[in-house]
Amino acid sequence: MTRVWRLAITLGVLLAVLRLVGSSYAQPTSRPNVVLIMTDDMGYADVGSYGAPDIRTPHIDSLARDGIRLTDFYANAMSCTPTRVGLISGRYQQRYGLEMALTHAGTRDGERGLPALDHSLPLLLKRNGYATALIGKWHLGYKSEFSPRVHGFDYFFGQKGGEIDYYTHRHPQGGNVDLWENDTQIDQQGYMTDLITRKAVEVIGQSADRPFFIDIAYNAPHSPFQPPEQSARALSLQPDTRATYVAMMERMDQGVGDILGALRASGHANDTMVIFTNDNGGVWLSNSGPLFHRKFSAWEGGIRVPAIIRWPDHLPRGAVSTQVGITMDLTTSILAATDTPVPADARLDGINLLPILQGKSPMVERSLFWRTAGGGPLNMNQKAVRSGDWKLLIDGAEPFTLLFNVRDDPSERQDLFAKHRDVAVRLRAQLAEWERDVDAEAKARATAAGPQ
Repeated sequence: MTRVWRLAITLGVLLAVLRLVGSSYAQPTSRPNVVLIMTDDMGYADVGSYGAPDIRTPHIDSLARDGIRLTDFYANAMSCTPTRVGLISGRYQQRYGLEMALTHAGTRDGERGLPALDHSLPLLLKRNGYATALIGKWHLGYKSEFSPRVHGFDYFFGQKGGEIDYYTHRHPQGGNVDLWENDTQIDQQGYMTDLITRKAVEVIGQSADRPFFIDIAYNAPHSPFQPPEQSARALSLQPDTRATYVAMMERMDQGVGDILGALRASGHANDTMVIFTNDNGGVWLSNSGPLFHRKFSAWEGGIRVPAIIRWPDHLPRGAVSTQVGITMDLTTSILAATDTPVPADARLDGINLLPILQGKSPMVERSLFWRTAGGGPLNMNQKAVRSGDWKLLIDGAEPFTLLFNVRDDPSERQDLFAKHRDVAVRLRAQLAEWERDVDAEAKARATAAGPQ
């Protein structure tokens, strides 16, 4: 064998080894990984980049520094379950008859949930070759026919209900442990925020052979308000204070830092789209900043939420966008970014925000709708539509109809109904048409499902 041939063979072996080693750090595809981080009941101004004066969130703020922050982004709903329906389905939750947060197991809501959808976000991604995982809060049904697995998640670790003790993992009013791995109930020690973080880091570390979608759904800072590293006796004496809330938020931010560190360590920092958002407005310990009211209401403080997207080399760094968006837009945007085929009969209600955020397309005027059928501790019964900069709010009965320009008046202090009745009439007609559409579909689904 000549020296030239020996050199060629050696180079060939080296190249093969490099390809093999590199495969464990970089994917053989240009499709991005997606990590979606959703918090629970956080206030609009409870993150540093959104104006928090007393909460340190350096890791979440780093996403805003390295990506784009949206100022006019909304949750699909005023409470947990319906917003998550919007994310998983990419459609208005009213179409599925899930308009309020499900209560805990042992109640009538224990029999309800989101039926398996043929075109759910995780299922479409799975069909497109993605590994899919949900780490954290589900809140779309306890029964096996509603589980994350039937919706397309390869792996699930977390809680199925809406509220659990951070240490015992039981509902605060008693009941069984609500901690699951796939469809198996488990008993594991640890502070819930930390358990979610550790499992997310573990899953990222194991994802090397194909692109992944990980939905990391922290239950923090949802009640019960329990800070990390507290004894049982200390917890029993712990009052609900802003300081406790701050400690919970800062522990969750540390978790976000660990997740970002895991992406760097695995070589996925630059090929992963990271999205951070919240499921609805904050509660009484939260800070809504300039916005009025909180969770369960259709006022801005109940539905406008932080949203940050970091996607290196695809989105600008440190940018701010006033484009109006909503949770189900994330569904459409993720499917577009991952080149995932979407059947026409999926009929997504959201839009792809990415061309707008990239500056490739102009901002678009939106008409978005909200409705809550009452319930919750505030017993709200409200409807709202935002069309362009105008927002119509029906607070209870029809006579309590208010009109705001939420671009000029995000605090909703100046009711312009009397001055702009023409706008109010137009928006009221839009809202009525939307209600007819979603209610007709919900009725058809209920009829097809038969007696429950």
